[in-house]
This record gives sequence, C-alpha cells and structure tokens, in this order.
Amino acid sequence: QEHLVESGGGLVQPGGSLRLSCAASGFTLDIYAIGWFRQAPGKEREGVSCISASGNTTYYSDSVRGRFTINRDNARNTVHLQMNSLNTEDTAVYYCNARHLVEGTEYWGQGTQVTVSS
Repeated sequence: QEHLVESGGGLVQPGGSLRLSCAASGFTLDIYAIGWFRQAPGKEREGVSCISASGNTTYYSDSVRGRFTINRDNARNTVHLQMNSLNTEDTAVYYCNARHLVEGTEYWGQGTQVTVSS
C-alpha cells in the first residue's frame, strides 16, 4: 500500500530551525514531483515549496524563499524541507504531496505540526 509520512515537526522558538521529512512507502519518490504545503488555523492550505522529479527545479513561495530549502534523498526515498529563521507566521500543519505529472497519480501525507513560539 502506498503512502507518505511526514515527520520532523515540533515546537521551536522564533529564529530556530526544523527539518521536515517526507518518506514514501510502497512507491518510488524519484519519479514524482514533490510539494510541501501548509495550513494554519483558519486559513487555506498554501503551497510552500516544490521540487521536480529530477531534482533540477525547485520553487519557493515568497514568504519562505531564502529561509527554506527543499531537497531529495533518493537513496532513502525521502524529501526534506530544511526550515531556518522560523517565525510565528510559519506555524501550521505541514503536508507533503507527491504527484506523477504524466499519470496524474497523487498522494498526500497526514501532516506534521510546526509551532513557532517563544
């Protein structure tokens, strides 16, 4: 059975860092484009970052560009999101999404909570 599992969330002080991981089981991530999304209480889900299947192309939203870095670890069938200089506005549940751009197959993880607070 195919699924994605996010990990690495938690409570961190403003200015701190966290590294989120998105691990796949039952399928191989390296043929999927991977996106990280987040949803804060009372707000719509928003795209944060994504990486192409090849890993050659990345995207960051304006709110995280320069602070977050997405990368693939194909040997571990995992994608990471390194988050630095966190602030309270980064507080949200973070979800990863895997999408096969040709077949249209798509998977979502269950989410991991990130809370930035002093």
